[in-house]
Amino acid sequence: MKAQTSSAAPAIAMDKAVSVLKAAGDSQRALILRILSHDAFGVLELSRIFDVRQPAMSHHLKILSQAGLVIYRREGTCIFYRRGFYEQDGFDQLRQQIFAQLDKSPVPAEIEARIEAVHSERAETSRVFFRENAERFREQQDLIASYVQYGDTVLTMIDDLNLPASGHALEIGPGEGQLLPELAARFQSVTALDNSAEMLAASERFAAGKGSGNIRFVCEDIADGQQKIRASLVTANMVLHHLARPGDVIRRIYGMLGDSGALVVTELCQHDQDWAHSACGDLWLGFCPEELASWATGAGFVEGKSQYLAQRNGFRIQLRQFLKTSG
Repeated sequence: MKAQTSSAAPAIAMDKAVSVLKAAGDSQRALILRILSHDAFGVLELSRIFDVRQPAMSHHLKILSQAGLVIYRREGTCIFYRRGFYEQDGFDQLRQQIFAQLDKSPVPAEIEARIEAVHSERAETSRVFFRENAERFREQQDLIASYVQYGDTVLTMIDDLNLPASGHALEIGPGEGQLLPELAARFQSVTALDNSAEMLAASERFAAGKGSGNIRFVCEDIADGQQKIRASLVTANMVLHHLARPGDVIRRIYGMLGDSGALVVTELCQHDQDWAHSACGDLWLGFCPEELASWATGAGFVEGKSQYLAQRNGFRIQLRQFLKTSG
């Protein structure tokens, strides 16, 4: 007697595939997925960007979430949405194919303009915080993690790269400048880039006190994309969670690196300590490692070494190498 085969599993698989395709098949939901390519937005921000009422936007996001096309996380009192990573349900390849196809489409100019307005407001929030709190920077950072807790590990990550001493290093958001003399001793020239004139002045004073004369200090926003810098190494230590659009910044860093260059990131792992928004000026409550990896590999990087440091206060720090290969 022949064993009976069940069609239940194929039917479930077909239903799931249809739900994913239907979710992405609506023109507005497709555009939502498009703009989430390298960014995360709150419901109110998305409602503003698309000029729709919040209930309508929430409905679209619910459908996308159920299909595994977006994920969400709470940032204080707000919920932010970004593209889904890996559901491991057998449909990740389909989702990635959808994302890849959508990314070939341009974003309408009016949508781009509203996105830029949201980014500008985020960036201004960060600038105001550091303008008003530059003198208390160390006190505020010590609430989460001070440089001495991860500085030696950063230097080990840099030295392991064996980059040429004749190269150029760029530090984004140097804080009080504690890493700058170390970079100046390892590279022929160094650029310190910060959008806060007050913080840049503090880092310049620190570097001058250490006798480092091969450092150029530039007051600009990395997100503006105006910098004509070619570097062997870019470092971003406890910076990305202060940036309005960290995913886009990683893509811009890739373009600033020469072949065989590297990005070294020190960043908080995702956490739920909402007080960091007001006390430390954090726009984001850290990032999950998969999120950073997704942004980096999407920009063209190859993952290098990673190390994770647990802090007594419950925070976790991730130190990551992202490599730009030759060719």
